[in-house]
Parts: sequence; C-alpha cells; structure tokens
Amino acid sequence: MAQIPNITDELEVYLVGGAVRDGLLGRAVGDNDWVVVNSSVAQMLALGFTQVGRDFPVFLHPQTHEEYALARTERKQGQGHRGFVVDASPEVILEEDLQRRDLTINAIAKDPQGDLIDPFGGAADLQARLLRHVSAAFAEDPLRVFRVARFAAQLPEFSVAPETLELMQQMCEAGELASLSAERVWQETEKALSADAPQRFFEVLQQVDGLDYWMPELRGRSPQFKRVNAVHRYAELPLDEADFDSLASRLKVPGRYQQMAADRLMWADIVVRWRSIDVASLASALQALQVNHDTRRLLRLLEWLQLDKVHKDSVQQLGEGWRAVQISAEGLSGKAFGNALYKARCEWLDQARR
Repeated sequence: MAQIPNITDELEVYLVGGAVRDGLLGRAVGDNDWVVVNSSVAQMLALGFTQVGRDFPVFLHPQTHEEYALARTERKQGQGHRGFVVDASPEVILEEDLQRRDLTINAIAKDPQGDLIDPFGGAADLQARLLRHVSAAFAEDPLRVFRVARFAAQLPEFSVAPETLELMQQMCEAGELASLSAERVWQETEKALSADAPQRFFEVLQQVDGLDYWMPELRGRSPQFKRVNAVHRYAELPLDEADFDSLASRLKVPGRYQQMAADRLMWADIVVRWRSIDVASLASALQALQVNHDTRRLLRLLEWLQLDKVHKDSVQQLGEGWRAVQISAEGLSGKAFGNALYKARCEWLDQARR
C-alpha cells in the first residue's frame, strides 16, 4: 500500500512551548503546539490546513487537528494584551518567535530530529527550577503578571527570578493590570485554583502588589487550601459574603463558584451541627438548598465539607426524607398548603433526628 505523504514534510516545523517544557520535566504532555517558519497563509491553506486564528495566523492540521502557527513577532501598539501589531511574514525567524514569549522555559523549541533550539537558556532554567522572563518585552503584556503567578502554582518547586518579580511589580505599580479584561484574569485564576499549589498564585501576586486592582479583598490574607476541586477551593478563600460578592462581580466569576461560596458561608455550619441545631434552622437550610426539588446542592455542600461517610449519609438521608414527605391537599391550596407541608416536614425532621 502506498504511504500517504505527510503534508508537514513540505514545511519547516518546530515543536514549541508547553509540550517541550513538560517533556523535559518528565510531566504529562498535553496538546502539541507547532510553529512554522518560512511559510505563508497561502501555502498553509494550499496544503489543506484550516485557518482559525483571528489576531494572527493559526491553522489546524487536516488530520491531527493540532495547532500550527506561523512564526511571528509582536510590537506593542496600544493597551492590554491585545494591543500588538503582529508580523507573521516568511522573513520572521524561529529565534524571533521564541523571543516574544513570556518565560525562558516556554521559549524552547524542538526540531524534527529531537534537537533543542534554546537561545534564551530555558533548559538551564528548568534545571535551576527558575521562572525567568525572556526579555524586556515581557512588560508589554500585563496578563503575564497573572501567568507567572499561575506557573508558580502549577510548578511549586520553581521560584520566580528576582529580576522578574521586580519587573512584575513595576508593571503593577504603573497600573498596567487595569487594561486587562475580567475574563482573562479569571481564566488565569481558575487555572491556578486547579494547580498543585494554588496558594502560590496569591502569594506571588501579593509579593508584586498584583492583587490591588482585581482582587483587593485578598490583600494581606493568606489563602490555604485543603480541597482539590477548583470550585471547592474558591469557596475556601478567606472572605465574607460582601467580599465574595464584590470579587465575583469584578471578575465575572461563574455562577457555580459563587453558589458554592454562598452555600459554604450560609449553611455549612448548620449542616455540620445537624444533630444539635434547632429544627427551624436545619429546615431553613434544607429549604434554601432547594432540597424540595432535588438534593444536588446539598450533596455538593456535603462534598465540600469532607464529612466522614456516616455523617454524610445521615444528612443525605435527611434531605431525601424531607423531600419525600407529602400531605393530602384536601381542603388546602396555595399558601395554606405550603405552610401545612412545611410543618409536616419539620415534624418529620424532628423525629428523624432522634
């Protein structure tokens, strides 16, 4: 059978970024990212690639669907992480593409023979466990302050280079972070909450005054996390109801995160003390957690509480039993029926706890 030709054989292609970094660290490699040198949009389309990039030429391979980007340079012209003029002409060389990247450990490429192209010492910084910026152009993209903090959370054995911390602080003090969108800041925060050491994200931001504009509620506080789920970790932040409300509004935090935090603040203590708390308070908690309809919110709160199995099963059975209580509607309607049903459920709840 004739071998199907590989369309990338006609291109000068290099593996770049996180795939190279994680491979050198012995970590699981996610998606492969490729950079194409000495090519053009016309050639990529002619070879069957599909263009998907809006701000710069990025293409999907017709078989593997992996991303291939033309080598490019970026020149600052405007505010925020989108305020760049992009040059993706065939004249852009690989070293220029690598130079625009944020950290040296992300500025390593690998050629088809497996040899490294590492003009900025990224491999040495991997050995030294160091997060260091590639060039002064780092300061042109304020999102990189949050990216470095996020990498510190994902790679807890790495330290941030002093000169990089100093540059990040200068960017924060200059008010550069105000030009970012809430969506991009939350995206980095959410990734950090899923990382191995999420507290480092907040520690690094605290160190460079990076909390002032987007997360002032967390200034001077040291979040500690015992849970592994990002939604649960968000609810662990040392904030009160007003703080959570203002933070969620500013960062446009998704509803499931806000709900978890609110349920933790309002009802966690009552659920934990279900045996000794008064029936009215426990009934209020079950009502607020919408157990009348289903037990999903109650189960999510029980998961957050990390109760032992006996305790968890007992509360779950209370919720299911509460929901199962029914009364005859004969002679009752509207509010009168609701009140009678609530009373019957409270009586059942009082008996069931005994």
